[in-house]
Amino acid sequence: MGAELFQQKIKVKQLVVTLAAAVFMVSCGSSKSASASKKSNTKAVAKAENLRKLDSKFNGSVSRSINDILKDAEKYIGTPYKFGGNTSSGFDCSGFTVKVFEENNFNLPRRSSDQADAGKNIDIKDVKPGDLLFFATAGGSRVSHVGIVHDIGPDGEVKFIHASTSKGVIISSLNEKYWNKAYLHAQRVL
Repeated sequence: MGAELFQQKIKVKQLVVTLAAAVFMVSCGSSKSASASKKSNTKAVAKAENLRKLDSKFNGSVSRSINDILKDAEKYIGTPYKFGGNTSSGFDCSGFTVKVFEENNFNLPRRSSDQADAGKNIDIKDVKPGDLLFFATAGGSRVSHVGIVHDIGPDGEVKFIHASTSKGVIISSLNEKYWNKAYLHAQRVL
């Protein structure tokens, strides 16, 4: 009886570790080629072959309130990833968006899948800084990651700021293969 109980405890521990690893892998994905520099990186990322055209036609200016949101987001560049985190000591992707928008008196739902239903769905060609981008980092169509559009390059390249699992808060591009393939849709919440 004692050996059986011991075996069951080991199986439960293995299951817990496996589940924790799975949650970590599908929550707030990351790109290996993303930059982790402390300053705003607006250098264009060359588009890899066979990627979807995910460019924006936006070429105007943004409101002061959106600039404030982007400034607040930028101050967290380099902050580490922390599952369930929503403070400057560590963020997960949706905790990051909640914190940045909250600092500007705008409330978002806590989970990225709920944020994906907030505001108005917009086409990628219409995105502008301050909009939210949603991703399925584990494949399929289930939202598992969110970022804030940071800037649009002269060629339409969409860059976004987000909390990635491997590099913390960084700026990435939809021209990067990982993010291009994982992209689902955009929402305008402001």
